[in-house]
Amino acid sequence: MSRLASLVTLAALLAGPAAAQAPAGWQMRLDQSTNAADPDDVPNVQFVTMGSGFHVTTGPAAVLWNPASTVTGAYTLKGTFRLTKPSGHNNYYGLVFGGGDLGGEGQNYLYFLIGQNGTYIVKHRAGTATHDVQARTAHASIQVPEGDGGATNTLEVRVGADKIDYVINGTVVHSTPKAGMTSRTDGIWGVRVNHLLDVHIDGLAVGN
Repeated sequence: MSRLASLVTLAALLAGPAAAQAPAGWQMRLDQSTNAADPDDVPNVQFVTMGSGFHVTTGPAAVLWNPASTVTGAYTLKGTFRLTKPSGHNNYYGLVFGGGDLGGEGQNYLYFLIGQNGTYIVKHRAGTATHDVQARTAHASIQVPEGDGGATNTLEVRVGADKIDYVINGTVVHSTPKAGMTSRTDGIWGVRVNHLLDVHIDGLAVGN
């Protein structure tokens, strides 16, 4: 068996049990931790419909999407994320947009995520490589857990004709020009929840 075939088989074995728990129509891609000092202590991801939204418990980091959820042009992607309890250390969760080939080797997407320490990031992934659109940045608009409690934050990506605004709880925290980004903003949208998190997601939708 070739090395590539072995990797594909291994990926199928890792993703299979978790993917079987996804709501109808949704797909899941797992990113296993490669840091021996920060392992995935829970092997699977639970992704279920709960109330009017979804509940995600990781395990490995996961990108979650419905292939029918695509958008082009100008739009607003919005979702409310409740971290139900603090993680053992800071991990990020939030919105994915402009996705393509999310289940394949050519995966490509932008993501706008927040962490329990009150910071946000904007990144672009192409294949196995990532680069910062906006590196880890603290912002007062992010609600953080107090003690053992949770925290609720509403994230928006507003894709306009000339710029992209990144919004947390109604406050624009970062903007980038739209020029040169159309091929990255058109595509599939969904969510990303990094490892060892328990997050409830409500109101996930695209509008004008």
